[in-house]
Amino acid sequence: MSSAAAAASEDLARGVLAQSPRAIGRAISEVERDSPAVPDLLRRLFPETGRARIVGVTGPPGAGKSTLVQRLAQAYRKRGRRVGIVAVDPSSPFTGGAILGDRIRMAEIYTDPGVFIRSMATRGALGGLARATSDAVDVLDAAGFDLILIETVGVGQDEVDIARTADTTAVVLVPGLGDDIQAIKAGILEIADVFVVNKAERDGADRAVAELSMMLDFAPHEGWRPPIVKTSAPQAAGVPDLVEALEAHGRHLEKSGEEAVRRAGRARSRLLGLLEGRFRRAVEARAPEPDGLEEAVRAVAARAEDPYAAADRLFDGVVRPGAAAGRRL
Repeated sequence: MSSAAAAASEDLARGVLAQSPRAIGRAISEVERDSPAVPDLLRRLFPETGRARIVGVTGPPGAGKSTLVQRLAQAYRKRGRRVGIVAVDPSSPFTGGAILGDRIRMAEIYTDPGVFIRSMATRGALGGLARATSDAVDVLDAAGFDLILIETVGVGQDEVDIARTADTTAVVLVPGLGDDIQAIKAGILEIADVFVVNKAERDGADRAVAELSMMLDFAPHEGWRPPIVKTSAPQAAGVPDLVEALEAHGRHLEKSGEEAVRRAGRARSRLLGLLEGRFRRAVEARAPEPDGLEEAVRAVAARAEDPYAAADRLFDGVVRPGAAAGRRL
């Protein structure tokens, strides 16, 4: 990195630590576009992280997650907490950007200086989270936000990455979308620390609560049984109960020592994700070379080489170039 780039990175990090909204926004933009400056920026910010509480809010589309996150932010602001929100949206097929804007989704709190909202595009990432979400959380953490709410894209039952990113995960369901019927089999429900039955004014809310409770009766619990909270987000009904459930889980994590275990798991998952991304970029950078990715694709498509042998060869070419050369000889 050039001295000018290093100085720019240092200035940006200083702005984030000074809680400048403009600097925070610029830093997250750098993260989203995978700028070459990101590693140096995160190196400067990372020592100031680790103090924020991270709460994930996930669930199927139409569950009212955005409104619920807005109400949670307002409730925590009344407690004097600074709140950062990362709202992960589907990517536009044309621009790659987030389809929904943060001004539209949470207009009531957008002008609150104690709240910072950022919409991020998934950009094809699986599991309901943008690849840059963890870096964006670090930026907000370093900027002194006490609570960071991550609202996932709402892709369905396989949206489980949030459990590897948040300290506490709230799974939001609503009556009338079939979630009560799927409660026993839906994998996404296994990640919940707190269940939320939103839009509780609808018929079937009590039934959904009863079926979730029955599911929990048959599920193993190690010190924490996920509570079930009924809410009606537009009216903020039940939100104080939800805040208390989230806070109770935080106290449980701290008291039981599970908080340290979860954070270690999060560090492991993040490191493996970075390594996977680095390896993929290295393979793609050498794609046109002889014995590179493009040749391997042709060989596998033509059944001239099996996928495992091709993957071994590509791996050796990046990690052990000497071994790959030896194979060619």
